[in-house]
Amino acid sequence: MAGLRLGPLLRYTDGSCATVWVETNRPCTAEVRCADGARGTTRTFQVAGHHYALVAVSGLTPGTSTEYEVLLDGTRAWPPPDSPFPPSVISTPTEEDGLRVAFGSCRWAAPPAGGKDPVGPDALDTLSARIAAAPRGERPDVLLLLGDQVYADEVSDATRQWISGRRDLNEAPGEQVADYEEYTHLYYESWRDPEVRWLLSTVPSCMIFDDHDVIDDWNTSAAWLADMRATDWWRERLTSGLMSYWVYQQLGNLSPDELAADPLYAAVRETPDGTDALRDFAARADAEPTSVRWSYRRDFGRTRLVMVDSRAGRVLEEDRRAMLDPGEAAWLREQVLDRRDSYDHLLIGTSLPWLLPHLVHDVEAWNAAMCGGERGARWARRGERIRRGADLEHWSAFPSSFDALADLIAEAGTGPGAPATISVLSGDVHHAYVAEPSWADRAPDARVAQLTCSPVHNSVPPSIRLGFRFGWSALARALGRRIARHGRCAPAAVSWRKTGGPWFGNQLMTLTLRGRSARLRLEQARTDRGGGITLRTAMERDLA
Repeated sequence: MAGLRLGPLLRYTDGSCATVWVETNRPCTAEVRCADGARGTTRTFQVAGHHYALVAVSGLTPGTSTEYEVLLDGTRAWPPPDSPFPPSVISTPTEEDGLRVAFGSCRWAAPPAGGKDPVGPDALDTLSARIAAAPRGERPDVLLLLGDQVYADEVSDATRQWISGRRDLNEAPGEQVADYEEYTHLYYESWRDPEVRWLLSTVPSCMIFDDHDVIDDWNTSAAWLADMRATDWWRERLTSGLMSYWVYQQLGNLSPDELAADPLYAAVRETPDGTDALRDFAARADAEPTSVRWSYRRDFGRTRLVMVDSRAGRVLEEDRRAMLDPGEAAWLREQVLDRRDSYDHLLIGTSLPWLLPHLVHDVEAWNAAMCGGERGARWARRGERIRRGADLEHWSAFPSSFDALADLIAEAGTGPGAPATISVLSGDVHHAYVAEPSWADRAPDARVAQLTCSPVHNSVPPSIRLGFRFGWSALARALGRRIARHGRCAPAAVSWRKTGGPWFGNQLMTLTLRGRSARLRLEQARTDRGGGITLRTAMERDLA
C-alpha cells in the first residue's frame, strides 16, 4: 500500500490555489482533498529511487481556512489516525487580514524524543506546539527558512551511525554527506520531527539554501572552489546537494504557473525516472551557474518578497568578484522596481546579512582588498588563508555588490510610490539583531532595516558571542576603520547603526504587516520551570 515517507508540506499559497509537497514509498496518485471542496491530484515522479509529488490545489476561496487530507491511490495517508495534532489547514488570507511573516535560519536536526538536546529547545518545535494548542489563534501566514535547513557537513550521531552502515567513514568525505541517498536521510531526520512535520503541513513556507545545505563556506573564493574540484568526492556531493535542494526545497517555492512553464519539472514528470534529467541539470548548474536561477519572487497582496541566491551564483574571480552575476543583479533590480507602487512593504531575503557588525564588515572589506592584490602577492596568499579560516564571505566581502544593493534599496525606497518599509531578512550568524542604514547623499522615504535572526536550532560558543558583542562596540568600530585604511578600502555606500540586539538563543522573528504599518517581534525558545518549552518575547517594536 502506498504511504507517506515525508510530508505533507504546504508550500505555495495565494487567494485561490496552493501546492502541497509529499514523498511517498512507491509510485502512486497523490490527492489533496479539502473540506470546502477544493482539491488537486497528480502522479508521483521518481528521482534516485524515491517518489515525490507536488500537488496543485485549485478552487480555494480567498479569506478562508479549510482543513485538508492527503490520499494516496484513494486511501487516506494524512492525517494519521492517531495524530495528536489539530487538522492541517490551507489558509488564504486577504489584504485586509494583513500578513504575518515568521523567519529564521540554521536548524540542526533535533535529537530523538526523550533525548537531551545539546543546543536547547527548537524554535520551530516550540512554535508548532503553540499553534497546536490554540489552532484558531495567531499563526504565521508564511514561514521563511533562510538557509541551512540541513547540515550536510555536521551530521548527528544517529546519521553518522547510519552512514557508517553504507560506506567506510575513513574515506572522504568521511562523516559528511556523500550522495543523494544520504541527503534524503538528512531531510527525513529534520522534517519527520513530529512537531515540525505538522507545522510545515499547515503553515506555508518559502526556502533558500545557505552554505551548510552543501558545505561550510560554499563558494568562498575561486581558490577554494579549485581545491574542492580537485578532490574525488566534491562533484557527487555538489550534484547531489543541488538535486536534493531542487526536489525538497526549490519546487515548493514556485507558483503553479511557474511550474507549468518549467522545462525541467516537465521532463522529470514525463519520464519513468527523472534522475538523469535532474542530474544533468545539477551538473550544468555547477559548470555554468548563470544557466540556473535559484532566486525567486513572491507577492503576498501588497507585500513583495524577493528571495536572493547569495551562494550558488557568485562570481569568484578576484578581478571581478561579485555576490551576484550581472544577469542575476539585473533580475534583482527588475523584481524590486517592477510596479513599485503595487507594494507597501519590500522584503529582500538573503541568507547572508547585508549589514554586519562594523568590525566584521571592515575586516571582510580589508580581506577582499588583500586577496585582490592591493598589498601584493604575499598579502594575497595570507588573505586567502584568513578568508577561509574566519568565514569572511558575506556581502561586505564583495564590496561592489554591497554598494550596489545599497543603491538599489535607496532607489526603491525613495520618491513617489516608495514602500513604507524595506527589510533585508537574513540569518547565518547565529544571533539576532536589527540594524538601520543611512545614506549621506539621500534620505529614503521608506524605513529600511537589516533584520537578522539565527539560529532556529543551533548554538554559538561563548567566545563567538563575546566577539559579536564586541564587534558592535565603539572600540571595535575604531579598530575596523584602522584595518580598512590598511586595505585602502573605499568608504561603504551607507553607514548604519545597531538599533536592537544582539540576542542569542534559538529564535524566530515575526513581521506583522497591515496596510503601511509594520511591527517586529523576536521570540526565543525557552524551557520553563516545569520542563515545558515556550516562546518568550525578547523584543517587540514598530517599524512603520
